[in-house]
Amino acid sequence: MKYRICISALLLWAGMQVSASNNQKEVVIKIIETSDVHGNFFPYNFIERKEWSGSLARVHSFVKEQREKYGDNCLLMDNGDILQGQPTAYYYNFMDTVSTHVAADMMNYMGCVVGNMGNHDVETGHAVYDRWIKQCDFPVLGANIIDNATGKPYLKPYEVLERDGVRIAVLGMITPAIPSWLPEKLWSGLHFEEMEPCARKWVKIIKEKENPDVIVGLFHAGKSGNVLGQVVEDASMDVAKRVPGFDVVLMGHDHTRECVKVQNVAGDSVLVIDPANNANVVSDVTLTVTKKDGKVVAKSVEGRLADMNKYPVSQEFMDKFAPQYKAVNDFVSRKIGTISRTITAKDAYFGSSPFIDLIHQLQLEISGAEVSFCAPLSFRAEIKEGDIYVSDMFNLYKYENMLYVMELSGKEIKDFLEMAYAIWTNQMKSPEDHLMLFKEPVEEGKRANFKNFSFNFDSAAGINYTVDVTKPAGEKITIQSMSDGTPFSMDKVYKVALNSYRGNGGGDLLTLGAGISKEDLAKRIIFATDKDLRYYLMQYIEQEKVLHPHAMHQWKFIPEEWTVPAAKKTINCCLARKRNNS
Repeated sequence: MKYRICISALLLWAGMQVSASNNQKEVVIKIIETSDVHGNFFPYNFIERKEWSGSLARVHSFVKEQREKYGDNCLLMDNGDILQGQPTAYYYNFMDTVSTHVAADMMNYMGCVVGNMGNHDVETGHAVYDRWIKQCDFPVLGANIIDNATGKPYLKPYEVLERDGVRIAVLGMITPAIPSWLPEKLWSGLHFEEMEPCARKWVKIIKEKENPDVIVGLFHAGKSGNVLGQVVEDASMDVAKRVPGFDVVLMGHDHTRECVKVQNVAGDSVLVIDPANNANVVSDVTLTVTKKDGKVVAKSVEGRLADMNKYPVSQEFMDKFAPQYKAVNDFVSRKIGTISRTITAKDAYFGSSPFIDLIHQLQLEISGAEVSFCAPLSFRAEIKEGDIYVSDMFNLYKYENMLYVMELSGKEIKDFLEMAYAIWTNQMKSPEDHLMLFKEPVEEGKRANFKNFSFNFDSAAGINYTVDVTKPAGEKITIQSMSDGTPFSMDKVYKVALNSYRGNGGGDLLTLGAGISKEDLAKRIIFATDKDLRYYLMQYIEQEKVLHPHAMHQWKFIPEEWTVPAAKKTINCCLARKRNNS
């Protein structure tokens, strides 16, 4: 017995000596990133009123599983655009402003350690996002969101987390293209720095001040490209490659899944990962850090995209937030009127349609403008004949845009439409050609993708015009008259109703199309609503009680003997796309 004790003691002593001599420790850190959740908190689509995939309710199950394995070394981070999308967010943004915002409440409950601002979070306005930030038990970052009064970041630029002796610095940034989309009143007192120089500045500060073992970029910006105004919208990959120091770059914003390792200019490997949107997947990053005598001697980074639909809905989560679920469900279930026919957004891609013309009609009546611009925001949107509920309004209008009235000349209106239809329609050379512009050649029954974003496919109301798809870009539009038959003049200045995204230069239709400088856009605005367009649409419908939507037939594609059959062929391609995406 004494012999065994002595042997055990000897082995323990020897182990301690090895440990002491090596002084080496391996630490595993798990990082989970959500991004672009867009109000998908529950496994239920409050717009379409049906069960839904993804959601924070499933993410909660995954996080709980990972925490059982990694404990406090499991770090949940959110990368922005959490305050817009589903009515769950809208309700706590604008209806119930007294309760703790559900987005803060949920992420607090799930133990989120750091958050980041997204462009759609800024879209809610100071009153909403300032309240939400204060209610979060974790810092919401924004190194390149600068307070004009101080010249310093409006939010905390970075956060340092320490786990088992490993220091993890997280630097947060947002796409700097906010002014290209959102009216200044929503981000008053702020400006947005370009990402790459901002990252260089703060990585240097972080290294000198914090001595981190790991640096993580939490960037609400997509992979690369798209210059808006004077700034690059998506620069996450540029930062990963050109700014040495990052071990991981967590992306968002562009709703595109990505998981790849790249080499930066210093020759180091950087994991770049993006979970896309709606919490259908999350970024699952495993960091293994080995330290000896307080210094990192080995480091590995592995990433994958974890499918949340393989995880059950957390009953614990649903029970916790049952009151919020009920509040939102009661909100969207409120009847606001009736509609005499079913309307669908897909018709708007091929000519005058009851769906888009209803929005045109409402914009004109609400604003008193002479001309209206509007684009379809979703191919699948539909409002069925019968009772209209609040939920239907999120189908009718997807975003929290304001309504603007701007002064545009007749020539600017024509040039605006020329660009819209140039990115929308193909130049048909024969009846067999496609009407729409697609990214790649289309095979029957196979997936088809529009070459450009459909939320920039603006049509007009208040004027009568044709779109000749046999003509090249810039020569397609012929404006015949105002809708009441009076002459249309290229030189006359008209009052034009449009949403704030477009009015601030979004989609470049006013700048590159109409030729108005970015600096002059604000001077053209003669009216802007205080609340979002959806609010006024709801008010209007409640006042009218019964809607009788109809196509106003103020524009059409020509030659019709080509375009009508081509439209049917395009619909089939788009429906094939829907089936492939389902």
